[in-house]
Amino acid sequence: MKRALFEAIILGLIFVTLLPGSILDPNRQACTIEDADSGGDQIRLLCQERQVMVSSDGETWQEHALPAKGNVRALRFLDGRRGFVTGDAGLLLATADSGVHWRRVKTPATTNLTSIYSVGDSVWVAGWGGVILHSPDAGATWRLQPTPVTQGLDSIFFVDADHGWAVGWVGTILRTTDGGRTWGQIRTPVAMWSLSSVYFTDSDNGWVVGFMGQILHTTDGGQTWEKRPSPVTGWLTSILFDDSNHGWITADDSFLVSDDGGQTWRQVALNRRPFLGGLFRADHRLWAYGPGSVLRLPEGPINVSKIEDLTPGAVRRLS
Repeated sequence: MKRALFEAIILGLIFVTLLPGSILDPNRQACTIEDADSGGDQIRLLCQERQVMVSSDGETWQEHALPAKGNVRALRFLDGRRGFVTGDAGLLLATADSGVHWRRVKTPATTNLTSIYSVGDSVWVAGWGGVILHSPDAGATWRLQPTPVTQGLDSIFFVDADHGWAVGWVGTILRTTDGGRTWGQIRTPVAMWSLSSVYFTDSDNGWVVGFMGQILHTTDGGQTWEKRPSPVTGWLTSILFDDSNHGWITADDSFLVSDDGGQTWRQVALNRRPFLGGLFRADHRLWAYGPGSVLRLPEGPINVSKIEDLTPGAVRRLS
């Protein structure tokens, strides 16, 4: 009964669908979502079409063009005004006015930059070739942090200003306890495939997910890892825990969910294939996104809620 109720809640997600721009306005481009984040009281979407979509309510959207020519890959806001976008060939863009205007930032990186994380004014960027950039001053200056690997890094995460982890290709796991001044590689036989996402609930307890349904768990800050049973063998793209200690993992056509702090996981399939690419936190809630949709996940005590469907007419993009 408890499982059926929890699954009913998950299937009662609130869907906010960003339909192709041609349906709403033939002169506007679609937003193919590459990444998402929040800042202040706004949700921000990074579009493959090299623009950022901003909304305070999930219904009306402002779009801001990015001064970029290649692929854009990651988005992170420090607060309601200051944010960054990364992309290919060392692309790093910064905004100080909530994303209305963006400027290019020169860094020592020339490779593709795939992930951003921040704690206060400290910002880290990870990318291909084992590259990690760090700014201690909210992006005013940047320098390379040496790493012992050349494999691509797809996700970086810090639980505080000192303790951080980065994961990537062919089972790569990096760990730092000094803010990234030194990074050590963690070798473990349970990391057999490329890793997509890393998340820690505190400096000891963390999770990594990736290809072939990999779910890895550590209780000693990432020094050792153990494999957790996974109900799928597909690509797991992102992991987060909500304020109630429910765990969420995105796959292309489903969620893996845990209501026991990540000890066990089960699959909940969706009625359509949103090709879920990631999770993010906004207004103390968790959201998921795919190339064409944003999903607001249920919160608080277990409670069946009505599905809220935003029709095309309710979605307005403001230039």
